Amino acid sequence: MKRLFDIVICSIVCIIGLPFMLVLVLLIKLTSQGPVFFRQRRIGHGRKEFYILKFRTMYTGTPSNVPTHLLEKPDAFITPVGRVLRKTSLDELPQLFNIIKGEMSLVGPRPALYNQDDLIMLREQYGVHKMRPGLTGWAQVNGRDELEIPVKVEYDRYYAENWSVLLDFKILLLTVLNVIGRKGVVEGRREMGQKG
Repeated sequence: MKRLFDIVICSIVCIIGLPFMLVLVLLIKLTSQGPVFFRQRRIGHGRKEFYILKFRTMYTGTPSNVPTHLLEKPDAFITPVGRVLRKTSLDELPQLFNIIKGEMSLVGPRPALYNQDDLIMLREQYGVHKMRPGLTGWAQVNGRDELEIPVKVEYDRYYAENWSVLLDFKILLLTVLNVIGRKGVVEGRREMGQKG
């Protein structure tokens, strides 16, 4: 049922949103050199690797395997169009294709970078790796970049143990509200415990 919901919703959004996405493609191409899409190695269901898709928001040459919130002076890497895409989370739209392919779900633990060994280990310890990673998740609506890894995994564990259609709908609604309020987004390296 969860997989069917993913396919139906993503297909509808892709069809309706195609003209808008084409405009974003054109803006990215006209305002900075490089590919339209950004591909990054991530860990998926059962620790299988895949490439997550995003609209490119940074200049070519930016370190690609470092979480943005750990970059020194990330503003120097972000393109003008990319700044808008990141603030509105529109850069995540291409992940709809990851969902249709079955690599991701609308809701689930956000896929770890292939080199985030601490996060991957904890998720395996608590059985979170058995879930298909999501476009959004319980940890994302409860802090996102502000969460330390052990806390993030606890939210992921809660989701894995308490999944329901109702919980997915709640997370999707909270995601929309968080995107509008830009809640929990941290750009650049910060000191431990410092609020963004």
